Amino acid sequence: MITFLIISLFIMMGIGVPIFVALSFSSIMATVFFSDFPIGITVQRLLAGIDKFSLMSMPFYIFAANIMEKGGMSRRLLDWVDSIFGSFSGSTALTTQGACMFFGALSGSSPATVSAIGALMYPELLKNNYSKSFSVGLISASGAVAILIPPSITMIVFGATTGVSVGGLFIGGIGAGLIYGFSILAYSYYYARKKNIPTLGRFNFSRFLLLTKEAAWSLGVPVIILGGIFTGAFTPTEAAGVSVVYVILITSFVYRELDFRKLYEVCIESSVTIAQVMILLAAASLFGWVLTVSFIPQMAASAIASFVDSKIMMLIIINILFLIAGMFMDGSAAIMILVPVLFKPCVDFGIHPVHLGILLVSNICIGMFTPPFGLNLFVASQVTGLSVSKIAPAIIPFFLVCLISLLIITYVPAISLFLPALAGF
Repeated sequence: MITFLIISLFIMMGIGVPIFVALSFSSIMATVFFSDFPIGITVQRLLAGIDKFSLMSMPFYIFAANIMEKGGMSRRLLDWVDSIFGSFSGSTALTTQGACMFFGALSGSSPATVSAIGALMYPELLKNNYSKSFSVGLISASGAVAILIPPSITMIVFGATTGVSVGGLFIGGIGAGLIYGFSILAYSYYYARKKNIPTLGRFNFSRFLLLTKEAAWSLGVPVIILGGIFTGAFTPTEAAGVSVVYVILITSFVYRELDFRKLYEVCIESSVTIAQVMILLAAASLFGWVLTVSFIPQMAASAIASFVDSKIMMLIIINILFLIAGMFMDGSAAIMILVPVLFKPCVDFGIHPVHLGILLVSNICIGMFTPPFGLNLFVASQVTGLSVSKIAPAIIPFFLVCLISLLIITYVPAISLFLPALAGF
């Protein structure tokens, strides 16, 4: 059964079948031909995969992110970040990364961040003497931080799959997201100094105050989400609903850029995105169920225990598996397929569940812009007009830099666990 399942999955992925079709079709065929379960149970498992309370927050975060982009909040946020980094070498590159970190804290979606920030910053990077290679590599890698800095859609999926607290994952992602973001900031500064890219001007405190006032409402979103979760005022799901109401009120009545027509367009766009994500999660859940009834998690746990004799070795294996998985599939699908197999062995080796979740999302972060199928590469291609084959070599230095940050996150668990411990998770 398992041989048929895996072979059919990779054959369909290899010929270009959409991944949700490949996952669900291979699972249904394996159930029909190699088990005694009635075919109707596959429909039940598809629905059960998305019938989870923790997944209720995902549509709200996607909806809120699209509203912020259409309602002018992301543009004001970008101008505010630029007022901070404008006096540094490589200010445009630093602004790009900084804006991605803040927009990630608003959206939770890596492709949305690449699209929103990349479309604004790519022309600016070229205008300020950055090479096409560096610019597109920066946009692809910087946007990936959105799934590490909370709120993160991928963390919600991990929490739904394992039962680990989504609030704990969100708060744990702050430290890891800062490590990831600052590593790219450091490389961008080094690149600008090496290429003698001039600064754009001195720090202007008056401009900073003006833009802070303009962006203050935008900065309120992560404060509401994380502050509410940290203080226990509301759950991550409730925070998502509150954020939607908040951004609609701000973009409609404060910034006055979101009218009824734009709101209707955002609703349609968000519905399509949410449907794509949910059907993928349902298919991945069915695939994971077939693995479970085939006793693959138990066999994998026994196999891992037979040749892995230390926590360090287990962490190395986890990193390699998820770096590779991130190259070929969506992060949510990778988690729902692999985590049911690996979660128990990891916990048995003493890896804290929150640290494990942050670690896996950090790997998927890098996979988002790694060839051959890193999703950010295709989004960046649409934004810049460059082919994926030309973008792929540009990400090499960013891959190496992010690999260093991954090692730090892996072997210094306090980065992921300090804040959750303070919050009582």
